[in-house]
Amino acid sequence: MLRRFPIIGLLFLLSCAEVYDNYDLKIFKYNESAGVNTLDPAYAKDQAIIWATSQLFNGLVQLDDSLNVKPSIAYDWQIDSSATLYTFFLRKDVYFHEHDAFKIKNGRKVVANDFVYSFGRLNDPKVASPGSWVMNNVKSVWSSNDTTLHIRLHNPFGPFLGLLSMNYCSVVPEEVIEHGNFRDEPIGTGPFVFQYWKENVKLVFRKNERYFEDGLPHLDAVAISFIKDKQTVFLEFLKGNIDFISGLDASYKDELLDYDGNLQEKYTTKVQMQSIPYLNTEYLGFLMEGNESPTKHLALRQAINLGFDRKKMIKFLRNDIGTPANKGFIPKGLPAYNERLKGFEYNPEKAKELLKSIDYSGQIIVLHTTSSYLDLCQFIQSELEKIGLNLSISVSPPSTHRQQVATSKFNFFRGSWIADYADAENYMALFYSKNFCPSGPNYTHYNNARFDALYEQANSETNLRKRLDIYRTMDQMIVDAAVVVPLYYDQVLRFVSNDIEDFDCNAMNMLNLKNVRKKQ
Repeated sequence: MLRRFPIIGLLFLLSCAEVYDNYDLKIFKYNESAGVNTLDPAYAKDQAIIWATSQLFNGLVQLDDSLNVKPSIAYDWQIDSSATLYTFFLRKDVYFHEHDAFKIKNGRKVVANDFVYSFGRLNDPKVASPGSWVMNNVKSVWSSNDTTLHIRLHNPFGPFLGLLSMNYCSVVPEEVIEHGNFRDEPIGTGPFVFQYWKENVKLVFRKNERYFEDGLPHLDAVAISFIKDKQTVFLEFLKGNIDFISGLDASYKDELLDYDGNLQEKYTTKVQMQSIPYLNTEYLGFLMEGNESPTKHLALRQAINLGFDRKKMIKFLRNDIGTPANKGFIPKGLPAYNERLKGFEYNPEKAKELLKSIDYSGQIIVLHTTSSYLDLCQFIQSELEKIGLNLSISVSPPSTHRQQVATSKFNFFRGSWIADYADAENYMALFYSKNFCPSGPNYTHYNNARFDALYEQANSETNLRKRLDIYRTMDQMIVDAAVVVPLYYDQVLRFVSNDIEDFDCNAMNMLNLKNVRKKQ
């Protein structure tokens, strides 16, 4: 729909590049093959929606490129001694984008009660937000005046500020939501304002001239296309009709990258390649409870960890995209990642000794996976064969695999864990005994009283440095018990036109366009 800006709106509807050039507009263009089915942040559960809504909305806090929590609409905050009461102090210069429902020109100022409403809406069963879990530990939310917001938790939770940086926690205006269809008519406070949306064709945002962060944004607009074919997207990128692509599709992988995973020389004058850690750990997991297979023995689990070369696996199967997971379960990119952690390096001779120590008699060990990861599992199978370990691979459809893992039917299984928010608690929660599946994410059924005590201590600790030390101790415990076989820490590859500057990224793979500049 077109709203109040017919002239510039018409320009956006025209696809001719010469029109953009004539009006000297700096428009950032990207493609979203997965499509966008809503612009309401309460439903921002996947990357496509998160990227789009990040341009339109703000929350109390935000993450920087190093995943540190920084001020946004809240310029400061306090946490009381019980670590359950958070008090936020709000800026006085933040305005919602203009809308008829406000009955005020140039938008309405954001006040603390807007967050009371927004968090209440997130928790409303009628809204059915997939992000309602963020409020599970919230006891109450209230304001004492227009610029002071209070949040009381049921229990201390150190990573709570990180949770508040999620798009789910964006502030939204009650008047507009009550006025009409917020899915199609989103009004936020972000650096860009909704302009036009023709589903599966084009989505356009324009610059917010009243954005509260001084001098931002630098772009005039953002234009999102919805081309599904990845090869077509790549060709449009090479022609300059798209400014960046994220990820590496098989259809153009060898065209862009050489054997060592570097950008092909012919593209270096046109394209920048960004390579950063991504908060995803790929791993193999062992069931630690009721396991009658040979993997119940610590020595055998250690032998598997030592018996294959992760560096070789990444090089030949992933073009060196990713980091061999030799440093524990917490992935590279999180502040809690520990370079000094004593993990498992390739050592086939030590692996053979460990197998002898338990008198391993060649029993078949079954590794359960899906077809998407069959090549990795076959590589590990081949490598373990060399140390005398007999591994069989069972392949299931993804839905069946998930269900069987969640109900503890597999003694040895492939898994992956992508962070929902930027705190290592995301990863340590997988080994907390009160999170046993199927009611929680502890798929290994690891149970250790000291680990549980440290987990609870970390959740009560608001001092980040102390919390990181606790996480690192816990991560070493997981490695020492060989509960999992970490395979690799994932990596984000982004290919950006050389016309684009200040294109920032973090290990959550966020799309932050407010700082971006585009050359003419």
